Amino acid sequence: MRPHRIRAALICGLAVTAGVAAVAGQTGHGRSTVAFQPPASGAAGHVTHTPPPTLAQPPSVVPDWIRAIVGPPELRPAGPAAVYTYTQVGMFSAAVKGDPQLVYVPNSGESGMHGLNNSSNPDRDSVTVIDPRTFRVVGHFKVGGLPQHVTPSWDLKTLWADASGGNQLVPINPRTAKPGKPVPVDAPYNLYFTPDGSTALVMAERRNRIDVRDPHTMQLRRSIDAPCNGINHADFSADGSYFLATCEFSGHILKYDTKTLDLIDNIDLGPESMPQDIRLGPDGHTFYIAALNQGGLIVLDGDSLDTEGLIPTGKGAHGIYPSRDGKLLYVSNRDEGSVSVVDPVARKATAKWRIPHGGSPDMGGVSADGTQLWLSGRDNDEVYCFSTKDGHLLARIPVGANPHGLAFFPQPGRYSLGHTGSFR
Repeated sequence: MRPHRIRAALICGLAVTAGVAAVAGQTGHGRSTVAFQPPASGAAGHVTHTPPPTLAQPPSVVPDWIRAIVGPPELRPAGPAAVYTYTQVGMFSAAVKGDPQLVYVPNSGESGMHGLNNSSNPDRDSVTVIDPRTFRVVGHFKVGGLPQHVTPSWDLKTLWADASGGNQLVPINPRTAKPGKPVPVDAPYNLYFTPDGSTALVMAERRNRIDVRDPHTMQLRRSIDAPCNGINHADFSADGSYFLATCEFSGHILKYDTKTLDLIDNIDLGPESMPQDIRLGPDGHTFYIAALNQGGLIVLDGDSLDTEGLIPTGKGAHGIYPSRDGKLLYVSNRDEGSVSVVDPVARKATAKWRIPHGGSPDMGGVSADGTQLWLSGRDNDEVYCFSTKDGHLLARIPVGANPHGLAFFPQPGRYSLGHTGSFR
């Protein structure tokens, strides 16, 4: 049974002001070189506003399909395919040469479950830096109110601390692990980049809006109102022609044309689903959505937006991270203190790693060599490091209040699509 689905009319208005990018070739380490045309419109200081289309009233009950367990999967092309071809072990871009491998942890001071601070820890609005070899804290600095994620820039030359409550993005130099001058940006809960690197997309969650910005200066080009509540996570199709965005509080999944940023489709999972992270699978057309209240991954065909059931993982399914070879998905189950290992070909969880004495694994990433999975402990003021070989906990490290979207950097890949490090 399909969820309530709405075909949205295309948004009328200005086309995206980012210039058209063409791949010019490739250099060492699998890195693409891209030539850009200058913007045709939307010059510096010129901001336009695009209203959302009108959507029908969402259903009042959870669709029956969302409770279903995925049956035997149809056979489809499997393996890393083109999606994770350039994110294998050792495939570093020349841009990260000389960058030390470090873990950057934003301490938001905000509870991951209720949006309110639940910690007596006075350390908040900051970033803690950890050496993944020694598990020791090697740096610490303030970045402004409610830092939600640390996001690698498209060109891999900057890390951005998304200080949502402080209305600013704080650049971090990955060579020195030191912060730079904050850039005023309204409500930056999360940050993404189009695959050609021409545009930054700020998910202004509390504004229900996507802000289209220059990927280097972060100057606003235009804003797009999202016809949902709580837009915050996204991922792009294999060819980069569209992206899907989750709306946590209303349960919508929005499909946007990457070039024009027109809303081209929409499905409604119901507000009870609380969709969180979203990740393109290794087959290049299936997306997996962490449904926090349903305790698993919603399986969705990106082209048709047909839902194909739910893979149970655990209570509070939240973050999704591909293994270094692209064949598995690691899913953090925040409300039960575990991580599920999902085989996207078999469409089932094949293992579960539990944190001794409990925890609240949230968001993070896989180490460059693929041997570790790093996750923030959102409600426990700590960070976890798991061995991906057998799932045992290698370390739990005290940090600041309510750590959220930590980033392990650098990782293999030609460029970053954003979030805590979605690399291609």
